[in-house]
Amino acid sequence: MSDPKTIIIAFISGIVPALIWLWFWLKEDKENPEPKGLIAMTFILGMLSVLLILPLEKFAKSQIVNPATLTIVLSIMEEVIKYLAAVAIAIKSHKTNDPVDFAIHMITAALGFAALENTLFLIEPIALGQTAVSVLTGNLRFIGATLLHATASSFIGIGLGLALKKSIWEKRFYLLGGFSAAITLHTIFNFYIMKAEGVGFLQIFAFLWVTTILSLLMFEKLRRIGIKIKENVTPSTLVKLS
Repeated sequence: MSDPKTIIIAFISGIVPALIWLWFWLKEDKENPEPKGLIAMTFILGMLSVLLILPLEKFAKSQIVNPATLTIVLSIMEEVIKYLAAVAIAIKSHKTNDPVDFAIHMITAALGFAALENTLFLIEPIALGQTAVSVLTGNLRFIGATLLHATASSFIGIGLGLALKKSIWEKRFYLLGGFSAAITLHTIFNFYIMKAEGVGFLQIFAFLWVTTILSLLMFEKLRRIGIKIKENVTPSTLVKLS
């Protein structure tokens, strides 16, 4: 078992990148920001969800032999658990009433998840005194895995935001679309990592940044829809916007 100093260093190294990305994404909601307490609770629940997913992932790894199938299953499990963490409090809150809010809370839960996941990845190299490995691992997770979690889960939130004020069947359709996009991105990224085996990281991160830019463009769409909703625009106009 690692000593307290190692755990503290790993925790700080793991949580700081997640908080930096959270600050970046929260800037996208600066016109009508969500309550800080709600953001904090969502972030913490995202962290706690890692503790729930670990035994489930361990079981999946013991049962699934095919690497490709396992990668897909693990991606599905992680996206579902992050969604449940966001739904537990934030997405069900009456404060979440703007299209952008759904994406913000999904990203917040995802970054909480990434923060604790980062910590667990960093404990071993720090405990072994492998400073260079720790720095490299931390930087790669800052650029790659942390952004992956945020961007993938943002698509689920975007789906929920697009479905605001729509029928129950449309809500289900958009939620399914968001999940499909998130799981696909997560799976492709993991496949790239497995295939690269230490090389080709520039291509992997370029792919990830393209999807992040797409997510940011969708944020603008959600913002416009939110403005129209507040202006009491008719449903037919909202259909044209979407």
